Amino acid sequence: MKAAVLVAPNLPLEIEQLQISKPGPHEVLIRTAACGLCHSDLHFIEGTYPHPLPAVPGHEAAGIVEAVGSEVRTVKPGDAVVTCLSAFCGHCEFCVTGRMALCLGADTRRAPGAESRLSRPDGTPVNQMLNLSAFAEMMLIHEHACTRIDPEMPLDRASVIGCAVTTGAGTIFNACKVTPGETVAVVGCGGVGLAAINAAKIAGAGKIIAADPMPEKRDLAMKLGATHTVDALADDAAAQIVEMTKGGVDHAVEAVGRPASGELAVKALRRGGTATILGMMPLTHSVGLSAMDLLSGKKLQGAIMGMNHFPVDMPRLVDFYMRGLLDLDTIIAERIPLEKINEGFETMKSGASARSVIVFDQ
Repeated sequence: MKAAVLVAPNLPLEIEQLQISKPGPHEVLIRTAACGLCHSDLHFIEGTYPHPLPAVPGHEAAGIVEAVGSEVRTVKPGDAVVTCLSAFCGHCEFCVTGRMALCLGADTRRAPGAESRLSRPDGTPVNQMLNLSAFAEMMLIHEHACTRIDPEMPLDRASVIGCAVTTGAGTIFNACKVTPGETVAVVGCGGVGLAAINAAKIAGAGKIIAADPMPEKRDLAMKLGATHTVDALADDAAAQIVEMTKGGVDHAVEAVGRPASGELAVKALRRGGTATILGMMPLTHSVGLSAMDLLSGKKLQGAIMGMNHFPVDMPRLVDFYMRGLLDLDTIIAERIPLEKINEGFETMKSGASARSVIVFDQ
């Protein structure tokens, strides 16, 4: 199969022919239909977040099940599925207490010393990234890293549910638990931020404020449900949000991964408000609350992958799309073949558009 391989940080991905193993007892072989380009992939490509190399990145995907292992019970060949990087074991403390997004997923990977799921033709192992490695024509994953969806769902749109929408919408529904009438600010209007804005609209939020330095992104945010926009780089961005809401927002969501964005999210809060950090910030950076923030009852939290329960959340998000509530068409800026993946990441770096999606020949 063809796959895009990261050989070394800060080098273009290389299109190679790789071998893929046969499904083990709890594994699922998927023919990839589409995969979104996520900023998280770029962090690994640029070496900001370390990972063993060579590896195949990609984690925001949808496809069709080709084959399943002997113990698989959740999907069958022919099923349309969406994958998710927060693979869960189902029996650790996090899973059994309903926080499956925090599961470290050790049991969903092959044991040390076992045959690699991916390899070069000479047998050299290639690392699987985030349990998925979706920049490839096929994926071999644990059954707890995917979920079956409505077969009528277009798979190019379904792919962005795998990360951007599950993270952004999941944060609104699961981590923030936004209730009708509450105010929401979203800092960063890429795929994740736009999904959060759309979800805030579905949740019945009152004012929904989109903060982004790019006018094009702010226009997209308005189309997806924002009621107001702010230039995130303006010196008075936080003051503008506080003025718009007469005291600050109930929820501020940081969806870009920049230190200044986290600070803006905290400054935009009202008394008792909550800031939720989604972006992958530099590993050495910290975000904090001042003593006065704490005395004002403000809260700060992280929400990895939107604190999702993806086997339940993803089919619901598909249903939202099919019913016309969730706008995935606006989030997708372009569809490209695998061979143009490096150009897709260059487009991402420009910051002017939303999601690029790789579409594979079926």
